[in-house]
Amino acid sequence: MGKGSFISPEQRSGIRSKIEPIALAMARAGLTPNMLTLIGFAIASIGGVLAAVEWWLLAGIVATVGAGFDMFDGAVARATGQVSKVGAFMDSTFDRWGEGVVYVGIIIGATRADFDLAAWLAAAALVSAFMVSYTRAKSESLGFSGGSGRAAIGLAPREVRTVILGVALVGAGIFGVSGDIADLGSLILAAGLGLIAVLATITVIQRVRFVTSQPTDLHDS
Repeated sequence: MGKGSFISPEQRSGIRSKIEPIALAMARAGLTPNMLTLIGFAIASIGGVLAAVEWWLLAGIVATVGAGFDMFDGAVARATGQVSKVGAFMDSTFDRWGEGVVYVGIIIGATRADFDLAAWLAAAALVSAFMVSYTRAKSESLGFSGGSGRAAIGLAPREVRTVILGVALVGAGIFGVSGDIADLGSLILAAGLGLIAVLATITVIQRVRFVTSQPTDLHDS
């Protein structure tokens, strides 16, 4: 397990090797990494809209599929030798944007269902999730050691958050969401969002500690 993460570097490598044939097929079909990035963003946005109108089951499925494209754009870039700084910028930017749209959709849907607790937890999860990404991006921009290893630091990188959120939304869709947390669907949704908020917050703290434990001269370089 890498740096306190639920996903080890070996598991990440295993996942990459399994999706490489799919990535090559996408490349042969004419899909570029940036196209896949935009497709993933569009799918995630649809997931956010579905959550906003309280179609929780479909929202969970669609949002998870959209997040899955985060693997394919990078895989296609590596498989076809199209890795670039612009591509990395597009990938990170639209991944965060799509993730944010999903959480905003959940906030709207929970509010429509008179389930204020879920709306508050979704807002907390959104902030914490964005801070996970920000701590990595900011530390790397300042010259602290990073790269792919940084993604393995912390309990809740995006893959973990995606699984938890997908399960929570699907559970909410199966059992229904109301303003009463005693109802199973509402409880599942609130528990999932609360778990993301807590684990993402811990991840931020882990990454802050990782950076601040490095030699201070790196900060001045």
